[in-house]
Amino acid sequence: MYKARKVIVTGGAGFIGSHLVEALLSQGDKVTVLDNLSTGRIENLDLLEGKEAIKFHQVDIADYQAIKDLFRGIDRVFHLAARADIVPSIQKPFAYHHSNVDGTISVLESARAAGIKRFIYAASSSCYGIPDNYPTPETAPARPQYPYALTKYVAEQYVMHWGEVYNLPVVSLRFFNVYGPRSRTSGTYGAVFGIFLAQKLANRPFTVVGDGTQTRDFTFATDVVEACLAAADSELRNEILNVASGHPVSVNKLVELLGGDVTFIPKRPGEPDCTHADITRIKKLLGWKPKVTIEKGVRILLNNIDYWREAPVWTPETIADATKDWFKYLGEEK
Repeated sequence: MYKARKVIVTGGAGFIGSHLVEALLSQGDKVTVLDNLSTGRIENLDLLEGKEAIKFHQVDIADYQAIKDLFRGIDRVFHLAARADIVPSIQKPFAYHHSNVDGTISVLESARAAGIKRFIYAASSSCYGIPDNYPTPETAPARPQYPYALTKYVAEQYVMHWGEVYNLPVVSLRFFNVYGPRSRTSGTYGAVFGIFLAQKLANRPFTVVGDGTQTRDFTFATDVVEACLAAADSELRNEILNVASGHPVSVNKLVELLGGDVTFIPKRPGEPDCTHADITRIKKLLGWKPKVTIEKGVRILLNNIDYWREAPVWTPETIADATKDWFKYLGEEK
C-alpha cells in the first residue's frame, strides 16, 4: 500500500513543475507549491482545482523568512524554481543570481532546518556549454556560456555541498531540452517548441537558426517527471545524473514533423551544434529510461496546440531585436 508523503515543489506552477505536481497528486501525495508566478502560470494548475491535497503559496523562494516555516513536516522537496532563458540572464545577472543561487540556498536551508528526507534539484545541461565529447557524461567539465547556465551550475554546487557538509540527502538531475504540453507561451525569445507552435498557429514560417542541422536531445516532460520520482524514491545521495532521451534530433527533422515553411536566421554564438547526453548512469542507478519518442511527443503537442494560441508570434525582425544583446556579449566582436 502506498504511503502518502508531504511534498514541496518549488516552481510548481511552471511547465515541468506543473506536470510533476500532477503526478505527485495522482499517486496520493500532499503537495505544497511555492511559485512567484514570474514565469509560472496559475492556469497550469487549473486541472487540479478543488483538490484538497494541494496548497499554493505565491512567494519569493529567496526570502528565507517567508518560506522556512512552510517546510515543517515536509518529507520531500523538488526544487524546480528558477529564472530561465539566455538573453535576460545577460541583461539582468543580479536577478538571475537572486532567483537561481540565493533562492537555492534559501530552499536548502529551509529543507535542512526541517529535516527533509529527500531533496531533488532540477539542474541544467547548459552547464556543459560546448562539450568536447558526445554523448556527454556527467563528468564532462562545466563550461557555462552565459549567466543563466552559470547560476544554475553554481546552485548545483551549493546543493551538492549541502549534501556533503550537512548530510542533506540530495540528488541533482541535469535536464536536456525539455518539451511538452504547457511549455512557456510568453516571455523572452527562448524555447524552440513554444516558438514553432505559435508560428504554426499563425501560419508563419518556422524561424530556424543557422542551417537547421544542429541537433538537440529533446526530452519529453513526462519522462523528466518519472526521473524526478525515481530519484526521490531511491536511496541515492550526492549524485548528479543526466536526464535526456539520448537520441538527438535535428531542428530540420523537428520542422519536418511539425510541417510548415521555413525561414533561416543567423546562427547564435555560444550555442552548441549538438546536445547529446550520456544517460548510462541514470539507467544503471535508477532503472529509468525515456519512453516518449520525438514522433510521439510532437503528435501530443499538435493535439494540444491551442495552448499556444495566445503566445507571441516571433519573426526574424523581432528575434533580431530580442537577441541583439546575445550577439553583443557572446559574439566574436567585443
